[in-house]
Amino acid sequence: MPILSFSSRDIDLVTGKRTMTIRRKWKRPLRAGDRLHCYWNLVSKDREKVFEAVVTDVETVRFGELRKNDELAREDGFRDARELEEEFKRMYQGDVDDETEFQVIRFRKLPVEEWEGKKIDEKAMITRRADILFDSGKFNKSRLCYTAALRIDPDDVYVLNRLADNLTRLGRFDEALENYRRAIRIDPENPYIWNNMAITLLNAGEVDEALEASSRALKIRPHDPALLYWRGVMLEVAEKPVEALEFYEKAIERDPRNAELWTARGNLLSELGRMEDALESYNNALELALEDEQDPHLWNRKGNALLELERFEEAAECYRRAIEMDPENDVYWTNLGVALLELERFEEALDSFSRAFQLNPENEDAEILMEECLENL
Repeated sequence: MPILSFSSRDIDLVTGKRTMTIRRKWKRPLRAGDRLHCYWNLVSKDREKVFEAVVTDVETVRFGELRKNDELAREDGFRDARELEEEFKRMYQGDVDDETEFQVIRFRKLPVEEWEGKKIDEKAMITRRADILFDSGKFNKSRLCYTAALRIDPDDVYVLNRLADNLTRLGRFDEALENYRRAIRIDPENPYIWNNMAITLLNAGEVDEALEASSRALKIRPHDPALLYWRGVMLEVAEKPVEALEFYEKAIERDPRNAELWTARGNLLSELGRMEDALESYNNALELALEDEQDPHLWNRKGNALLELERFEEAAECYRRAIEMDPENDVYWTNLGVALLELERFEEALDSFSRAFQLNPENEDAEILMEECLENL
């Protein structure tokens, strides 16, 4: 029972887009007619059977020929023969030379009902794989898997929604909206698909249509904090800050321990110049966030609010906290320098501006403020 193991590089094989693979020749070489049992990541905890197949054709090729054959390399999913050569040397830890024999294996995937071994739910398997790839940010590969799952069941609302989410992250908004609309035709009372479509419309610059889709979502679930939050975001983009603030506060009423909601409220209040209120929101957000989940950007925004209130020592401490989490951010170093400059601690301010300028030589603010520090030393 020959077994093949595939990795994320082989996603085209799992989805059926490709039906060829190249492997080092085994002691018992594969032959046409052999049954293949194919797994995802065979030696890892994520091991999962993906399909069975029948070998239709086998060709033996020496590595010296293989590493010069761009056409064969591209058929196996590589850009060219050079990339294939590098990958095979890495995979086989350099234990290959020009005489090493490989097999070019072509096969036909079998429908599940013809499998010899344990049957699986192929759509569920491909969808799980897509979700893993999506969550790890491999959006092109997850798109292929969601598309393959839809070939099995074109009316799966979950997969349609996830494919649309995926396409949104790839910037392919028209295709994403088409899939959201397909999902809504099947499940018109799903508020989260309406909201996801609204987010995509917002990303596409269609603010009025985004607000309309958001309204449809809230008609179905008017008190959902996530939907209320996104309504606030869309109203901010529509330049309706007072209405946006109302929705952030409605969301907080429903979910008062959500640090993200407090942060959004704080950012908007800061933009409105209500620094004391913004500071209260930032404090709540930081109190609710676990230590390892605290965002350096949030510490920076709190520092900005304190700076506006002329509480320079406290502002400097916030910027230091942001820098501890993200020491390569030149903006945080510049802001720290400004707070120290206001405190007339010119040498420390100069050090901060110098660090910012080293990190980003295009930071003109840091460059100008360094000169001001030098004039005061």
